[in-house]
Amino acid sequence: MYDIMEEEEFEFEAVELPDITVELPDIACCFCPQAEFNGKSDSLFFNDGVRRIDFVLVYEDEDMKEIDKNRTFQKRKVSASLMKMGMELEAARSVSDEKLLFVKVHMPWDVLCTYAEVLHIKLPIQPNDLSTTSSPFNFLSCITRHFYPSEDLIAKETEYFTAPFEKDRLEYFYVKDRDLFFTPSMRSRMAYYILSRAPYEVRGNIKKFGVTKLLDGGVYKAAYPLHDCRFNVRSKEDECPNERYLLYNEWAHPKSFYKMQPLDLIRKYYGEKIGIYFAWLGFYTAMLALAAIVGLGCFIYGYTTQETSTWSKEVCDPLIGGNIVMCPQCDKECTYWRLNSTCESSKVKEKVPYTACGRCIRVSLGIGTVLFWIVLILASVVAIIVYRLAVFFSFSTRLQSDLKELEPFKEYVTAQMATSVTASIISFVVIMVLNILYERVAIWITDFELPRTKTDYENSLTLKMFLFQFVNYYSSCFYIAFAKGKVVGYPGQPVYLLGKYRNEECDPGGCLIELTTQLTVIMGGKAIWNNIQEVLLPWMKNLIFRYCTRVGSEKVIPRWEQDYQLQPIGKLGLFYEYLEMVIQFGFVTLFVASFPLAPVLALVNNLFEIRVDAWKIITQFRRMVPEKAQDIGAWQPILQGVAILAVASNAMIIAFTSDMIPRLVYYWSFSVYPYGDHSSHTMQGYINNTLSVFDIQDFSNKSRPLQTPYWFNNSTTYIEISDIHQDTTGSMNTVSTTGM
Repeated sequence: MYDIMEEEEFEFEAVELPDITVELPDIACCFCPQAEFNGKSDSLFFNDGVRRIDFVLVYEDEDMKEIDKNRTFQKRKVSASLMKMGMELEAARSVSDEKLLFVKVHMPWDVLCTYAEVLHIKLPIQPNDLSTTSSPFNFLSCITRHFYPSEDLIAKETEYFTAPFEKDRLEYFYVKDRDLFFTPSMRSRMAYYILSRAPYEVRGNIKKFGVTKLLDGGVYKAAYPLHDCRFNVRSKEDECPNERYLLYNEWAHPKSFYKMQPLDLIRKYYGEKIGIYFAWLGFYTAMLALAAIVGLGCFIYGYTTQETSTWSKEVCDPLIGGNIVMCPQCDKECTYWRLNSTCESSKVKEKVPYTACGRCIRVSLGIGTVLFWIVLILASVVAIIVYRLAVFFSFSTRLQSDLKELEPFKEYVTAQMATSVTASIISFVVIMVLNILYERVAIWITDFELPRTKTDYENSLTLKMFLFQFVNYYSSCFYIAFAKGKVVGYPGQPVYLLGKYRNEECDPGGCLIELTTQLTVIMGGKAIWNNIQEVLLPWMKNLIFRYCTRVGSEKVIPRWEQDYQLQPIGKLGLFYEYLEMVIQFGFVTLFVASFPLAPVLALVNNLFEIRVDAWKIITQFRRMVPEKAQDIGAWQPILQGVAILAVASNAMIIAFTSDMIPRLVYYWSFSVYPYGDHSSHTMQGYINNTLSVFDIQDFSNKSRPLQTPYWFNNSTTYIEISDIHQDTTGSMNTVSTTGM
C-alpha cells in the first residue's frame, strides 16, 4: 500500500513542518546515540529515567551490500530529519536478538507545544464547574453500580473546558504538570504525525518522506507506541499509570463480561477512533436486546403451537396428508411421494414471521473491475444453484434406501433438506475463499485510484469491500428467499435451467426452512471462522515468536522489546471489525422475517465480540497509533441503506415467500360461505385449497417417473402439485397440458 497523507480532525492544506533549532550532528557519521538497557522491564523512559518514550522504531543491522547501504543512508537521513525537527533519539540493542536495534523517540516540551498547535488538539483551560442534573434513577445506584467498572480502580474522569491549543497563549491553559499535560496517546499521535512526514530521500524534484513507506520497503521492521505496562501485572514504576492493566481487569477479563465498558479510559488510552468503535458496538449490541426478545418470543410461540396447528395436523394426518399423492420434483429419477413425508418441515411454517482526468480514468477502471468481480460472484452463486439441482436428483433416489437403518431420523431428513444443508456448507466455503481474493482486489483498486487523504482511502475501500461482501454473502439468501420455486412450470411443461436442469421447487412448507438453514450455516460458520482468525491465530503467532526468541531467565526484557513480540494491528486497523458487524447487521435485518432467532444469535455473539476484541487489542497486539474521529465514517450511510432495504426485503418475504397472506385470505374468505363449506372461520381444508390436480397422462416422456413406490396405486389417474394453477379453460386448481 502506498503512503498517503493522514487526515486529522480538520482538513489542512499542505503544511510545512516547523523546524526546531538544535545542534545537529553530521548524518554521515552518526545514527543516534546508543545506550545500555538500565534493567527496568517496565520503564517507559530513556535510560536517564527522565525523558518519556513516545514512539519506537525497530530495524535490523544490515550487511554492507549496495541495497543495504541505501537502507542505512535512509535510516540515517530519517534520524537526522527527526532530530532537525526537535525530536530526541536513543538506540538500544535487543536483549534477545543482537541484530535488532530499537530507536526510542522522545518529544521535548517545545516540540509538543508546536505540533499540538499544528494539529489543533483541544486541551483543558479550566475544570468544568457547571453542576449536572441528577438522574431520577439515582435510587437504583445501589444495584447498577455493580455493572460499572470499580471507581476505586478507574476514577471518574475530571471534565474540563477545552480549546484548540495555541503556543503563544500557554498561560491560559490548565498546565499543572508539564509531564502530564499531554496524555501519552496525544504524544504518540503527534510523534506519528512527524514520523509520517519525515523526509528520507530527495531525487531531483521528487521528495520521499514518511516512515510508512520505509516499513513497506523493509527499511524498518516495526514502528509503534508503547503499552504502559504488562496487562496482567501492575507496574512497579511510580510513573506508570497502569492503564493497560486496568483495562484488562475491568474490561477485557472474562470476569468483567457483565460490566459496562470504561469508554473514557478506552478513549484516553487508545484514542477517539478506537473509543468510538467500542461505543458504537456497545450501543448496537444493546439495541439488539429488544429485537432478540421479540424474535425469541416469535420462535417460542411458533414452537409451542406447531403441534396444534390445523395446517400441520392435516399434512401429518395419515388419512389426509397420507392419502395425497404429490407430483415428482425432478424428471424420471424422482418418483411420487406422499404429502405427509414433509410433516416435520411443515411445522416450521407455523413459526411467526418477524416483522481529475487521470483520476477519472483510474476511478472508471476501478468501477469496471468492481463490476467484473461482482459478476464473478454471481457466477459462483449460479454454480451453487446448478449443484443443488444436480444433487437433488441423487438424494431423491438414494436417500430412502440409505436411511433404512436410521429410522428415528428418517422423517427429518428429506432430499430437499439434505440438498439445502450441503449446498449451504459449500456456499459458506466458497464465500470464505472468495473473500480472500476480493480483499486483495479491493485494496489493489483503491491503491490504483490514488485517494488524496486517509479518510478518502478508507471510504473508498469501505464501499468496495461492502459491495463485494454484500453480493458474496447475501446473493444466495436472496435467491432462496425470492427466486427459488417461483419459476418451475408444472409437470407437463417444466422450466429448465441451462436447458438441462429442471428448476428446483420448495417443499409444501415453503422455502423459509431452507433460508433459515442457509442463514444458520453462514452466521454460525462466519462467527467461528472470525474467532479463529482474530483470536487463535494471533495468540499462536505470539506463542511461537516468544518460544523462538526466548532468552535465559536471568535476562530482563525491556518494555519496547516485549511490545515488539506482539502482533501488529495492520494498516486497516478497525476496518475488518466494522465490516464484520455491518455484514451481521445485514443478516439480522434483511431476513429476520424468515429467521426470528437471528437477533438472539447476534446478541450472544456480540456480547462475546466486545470482550474478545478488547482482550485481543490489549493482550495480543501492539498499541495502536491513536487517531481522531468524529463518527464511524462511511459505515453510517451503509447501515442506513441496509436498514431501508431491510424494510422492503422483509415485506417481500412475508408477501411472496411465506404463505401468511394466502392463509389469512383463506381463513377470512374462502373457508366460509359462499366460497367454503364451513359455518365459521377455520383453517380446515386449507391444505387441499393450496394444491392443484394434475392428470398423470399428461406427463411428457422426458418427465415421466421411471419407477413408482410400492404403495402407489397404478389405477391412480390424478396427483397433486403445490400451488394454485388453472387449466386451459380457466378452472382453478387443475392443470392440463391438452393441446401442448
